[in-house]
Amino acid sequence: MAETTTVTTVWTIDQVMALAPDSSAQRAARGLAGDRAWLETGLSAADDIDPTLWGLCQGSGTTPYQTAIDLTEPAFKCTCPSRKFPCKHALGLLLRWSSGSVPEAVAPSWANAWQAARAARADRAAAGPSSDEPKSGSSTASRAPTSEKAQARRADRIAAGLEELDRWLADQARTGLAGAAKGGAAWDTMIARLVDAQAASAAGILRRTTAVMGSPERLLGELARLHLLVGGYRRLADLPEDLAASVRMRVGVPIATETVLAGEPVRDRWQVHGVRDEIEDQLTVRRAWLRGAGSGRPLIVLSFAVAGQSLPIDLLPGTEFDADVCLYPGGRPERALIAKRHAPPERMHSVAGAAGIEDSLLAHARALAADPWLDFWPMALDAVVPVRDGAGWALADAGGNGLPLDPAAGEPWRLIAVTAGRPATVTGEWSAAGLRPLGVWADQRLVRL
Repeated sequence: MAETTTVTTVWTIDQVMALAPDSSAQRAARGLAGDRAWLETGLSAADDIDPTLWGLCQGSGTTPYQTAIDLTEPAFKCTCPSRKFPCKHALGLLLRWSSGSVPEAVAPSWANAWQAARAARADRAAAGPSSDEPKSGSSTASRAPTSEKAQARRADRIAAGLEELDRWLADQARTGLAGAAKGGAAWDTMIARLVDAQAASAAGILRRTTAVMGSPERLLGELARLHLLVGGYRRLADLPEDLAASVRMRVGVPIATETVLAGEPVRDRWQVHGVRDEIEDQLTVRRAWLRGAGSGRPLIVLSFAVAGQSLPIDLLPGTEFDADVCLYPGGRPERALIAKRHAPPERMHSVAGAAGIEDSLLAHARALAADPWLDFWPMALDAVVPVRDGAGWALADAGGNGLPLDPAAGEPWRLIAVTAGRPATVTGEWSAAGLRPLGVWADQRLVRL
């Protein structure tokens, strides 16, 4: 059997398992990775479609399931009735491919038809709706640009909400931090008021502030940041454009995707240094941290999903891909949208932008000076080891510098096991709570933590 060698770099088992929606899907996929269930598999090397894994998997019925995977994004198709995404058949096929058990072969007609349909949808989306094309699934108003009157009404609502926030902040300062640290219904009411005023991002900052109630110093700093945000919004017209854009972003003024994609694209080989999911007010937020292999430029790609929806799984930690990205105005690190991929993702061969602890903190300080409301910052720390730091843990370098680990991340036993106490490059997310490790470079690959 010929092994896969020419179409794209094979993913590791860890990268495949990172796609699984839960542990039961991982177990089921391992059970399907053998030869018994698969009647036929292949990896299309044709020039007319993107690299496509395909297979026929015999299930409980008489008709085998048709499973196909576009390796460029990735994207998945399976005729099984599973509601999990990706399903166990797609994961099992990827595991077979990662072990070198899938030969190169011409894709069958059903796989070609799936890819052709995806390409047609992409072309229609790029072209945009014509004037006489029916706009199914969305109202005309939702597709049309926001009118100036609507923008003005929203600006008035945001301004009123922020003025109320400023009075509330003054009340907290007047009554003292001891009372503010109790939280309670007053905080929930203020958060809800900001949401009603369409200042959702400011509401998110206030919601995250409740996590530091036990530290008067940090609580005062977070409340001061909110006061600064209110002042910045009042003086938007007087601020430098980049800082004004950061204020709009941190308040929650929306920017249309079409506006972002109309900007100048930035091309590089973007490395995926880590992915983290968080629940914020019944909304799952995914932060994917990218860094340019050539430029060293850090970026963040944000995804959101409400309960019952799946998040995109097109950014795999430990891979890099050649792509154009378009950037949102303002904010640090810069938020990006992937505009065009030029090749399928491949394994990283090194960690771009790795630096010592001191240099990494200096980079964070510069970013914080440009965007005082920065919450999270990506770091790639070179030659660090996990060490005990009192009751907690830290990462230390040879020069004696150290960074505390976020206690909420738990004990770093996996990091310790992978590094075996030796210095290693660690990627992670830095915040006021400490560093949350997301990956470690070992055996010429990025191991997800």
